[in-house]
Amino acid sequence: MDNNITLQLLNADEVIKENSGIDTTYLEFHHHYKLNDSLNVIIEDAPRYLMVQMDVALKPALIYVTKKEWKYQVPFNLQREWPYPESAFQTRSNYVTVRYATSDEINSYRNLAENSHDQHDASDAYPHATANAETRGEYVFYCKNAIDGIVANESHGNFPFQSWGINQQDNAEMKVDFGRKVELDKLAIILRADYPHDSHWTNISIEFSDGSIQSFRLNKIKDRQIFEIDHKQVTWIKLFNLIKDKDASTFPALTQIEAYGTNIDK
Repeated sequence: MDNNITLQLLNADEVIKENSGIDTTYLEFHHHYKLNDSLNVIIEDAPRYLMVQMDVALKPALIYVTKKEWKYQVPFNLQREWPYPESAFQTRSNYVTVRYATSDEINSYRNLAENSHDQHDASDAYPHATANAETRGEYVFYCKNAIDGIVANESHGNFPFQSWGINQQDNAEMKVDFGRKVELDKLAIILRADYPHDSHWTNISIEFSDGSIQSFRLNKIKDRQIFEIDHKQVTWIKLFNLIKDKDASTFPALTQIEAYGTNIDK
């Protein structure tokens, strides 16, 4: 397997800068991003596991890419609230890294739902979150916030309190696609706990790609709520049938969903 890897800074389709290496590479540049900038990773073979960090303010992410090119669209702070650290994608001094994941990283037992670099639109990189409801279409309420690994949950809005907001929809549901087969044995839910502004769900259901469904009771707490499950080999999970508590607030929300296990497809 060829281990060449290339990282490009693009504006639209124009290559502004690029760098290549064996197993790992980086880009550094000293100017602000422009609208329509993106970071493009090119590998020789796919699918592959990559460790990526598109900005030093973001947590590195272990992702699974299914195509030979993966494009990360640089986000811009164009709304009232921002789900990233203030410095992310905002400085003149930029350093971006990508490398192939090690076998220890690929084979480790961990939260397989976490992806600090998930994008709202599908990009052939996993895990990837989608939902049928996101409050007012605002960045800080995108469902991808619920898999970014940030667990602060005692407020809402700007980083680090971004969350999945359901736009007050009774039929809200969220799917986490792993992009390959994984084996899970434990789930965890971290509710947004900005009480009394927030409500909470008393019960939720999880559908697994194997067709099975399990339901769980939740408590009105800020702590991680952990649920052991029978070992399941799946490619996705879906959170649905969210039963809101009968309190005065209309705003239940999710800070994180976690799915613990190991990769089957290596």
